[in-house]
Amino acid sequence: MTEIMRVLCADDEPHALDSLRRLISNDPTLELVGACSTGAEALRLAKELSPDLLVLDIRMPSGSGLDVVAALESDARPLVVFATAHDDHAVEAFELHAVDYLLKPFDDARFTQALTRARERRQQEGPAPGQARLQGLLEERGEERLVIHREGEMVMVPFDEILWVEAADQYVKVHSSDGGVELMRASMGHVEKRLPAEDFLRVHRSAIIRRQAVRALASSTSGTGRLTLEGGATVPVSRTRMALVRRTLR
Repeated sequence: MTEIMRVLCADDEPHALDSLRRLISNDPTLELVGACSTGAEALRLAKELSPDLLVLDIRMPSGSGLDVVAALESDARPLVVFATAHDDHAVEAFELHAVDYLLKPFDDARFTQALTRARERRQQEGPAPGQARLQGLLEERGEERLVIHREGEMVMVPFDEILWVEAADQYVKVHSSDGGVELMRASMGHVEKRLPAEDFLRVHRSAIIRRQAVRALASSTSGTGRLTLEGGATVPVSRTRMALVRRTLR
């Protein structure tokens, strides 16, 4: 038998909250243990009821959904799905190990997909999901690797295996020395902060390179440049960063 997941939902829009209640009540594998419309109430109920899954709006009175999750103890956090009309908090949401990020308006099929991901994450984490997420959080805050979250798994890429990082719309591509490429949902700014500045350098708005991987630098008459890295990859250098790159790589 499928294990029942106990769900707490929070949204300050009455219609949206009613829709969440309907979606949850229509699924026999879910039990709605609470519904509320403010961040403060969501935090109180999460601590009191210990649900298995939180479905949270981002922007609510007296505390956002992000605030609610951040205020819960890392080793006791439920699984989290954010459901919001705002698309500008996805990176923060996934940094808090959210299972999914639903953009309103979403249909029943998209909600079902989020629930499938939640069940897969729960199955993967086993009997102590809070501890598993805490371990992932500690690893992500470490100084030796990037932790990339994908459906059902975490991929860890040691800093010393990263050749360069490339912007790809709302994602980045992490290129490794073994030729592998991992897609990470993050901004270039976020990755730049995570990588040690003594080893990595932002050479273009769309590229960060590992200094020791550089094999050649070519310049053009326009003032831009191009780096050749270990393994043969070439990376653009912007005009505004050429002088810094020259100084740094001497």
